[in-house]
Amino acid sequence: MRQELMSLPKTLAEDVSRNLVMVARLIDEDPEQAYAYSRIALRLASRVAAVREAAGFAAYATQKYSEALAEFRAAKRMTGSVELWPVMADCERGLGRPERAMAMAGEPEVQKLDKAGQVEMRLVAAGARRDMGQLDAAIVTLQSSELASNAVHPWTARLRYAYADALLAAGREDEAREWFGKALEADKDGSTDASDRLAEMDGVEFVDALDEDEDEGEEEAGAASESAATAKGGEDTGEDRTSEA
Repeated sequence: MRQELMSLPKTLAEDVSRNLVMVARLIDEDPEQAYAYSRIALRLASRVAAVREAAGFAAYATQKYSEALAEFRAAKRMTGSVELWPVMADCERGLGRPERAMAMAGEPEVQKLDKAGQVEMRLVAAGARRDMGQLDAAIVTLQSSELASNAVHPWTARLRYAYADALLAAGREDEAREWFGKALEADKDGSTDASDRLAEMDGVEFVDALDEDEDEGEEEAGAASESAATAKGGEDTGEDRTSEA
């Protein structure tokens, strides 16, 4: 990305890079704000492939799939790289066109992807199968040497999770529980909610300790207030009786 920006005048390159940094920082926690920064970068340097790619991911994060697809296509034309092929196919899913995503899964570009890209394409294809109501086909799509391997890669947890989720949707609960467990074993950075899904299947409900403490504090405060009110009422009653006497 830095090399691409070197083609711009220095001041302009610095302005663009600042906006791209903000896109990267905010895209997970505040995608709308990240999208706003990406539009600024795009306005400043639309002929830079890295800018088009960043704009695509920001649009994708805000579910602007048509816009994201256009930016990814532009970046692909500029670089000749196929690495964005899986996310482009997923944009087709987002646009309600799973059949196009499936068609892309069979294109020659998939063979040019690295292993991570091919796994990502498999995940997208399985999702497209589910979109079309082909649940059994989605399960078969995810069955692969990568799924069967005991080796752990950055994509392993997500692949196992997707397989477990598909099994659960098909009513194969025992197998789903097993694969959610395997996903959890591989999920070192918390990229999935496999632990929550397992707990849900086992009927375990988590309670936030902080919320529990707050509730107890409110109950104690309420009890103290009620006790004070009762005491005050008793004093008033005594005064009334004295007056009557």
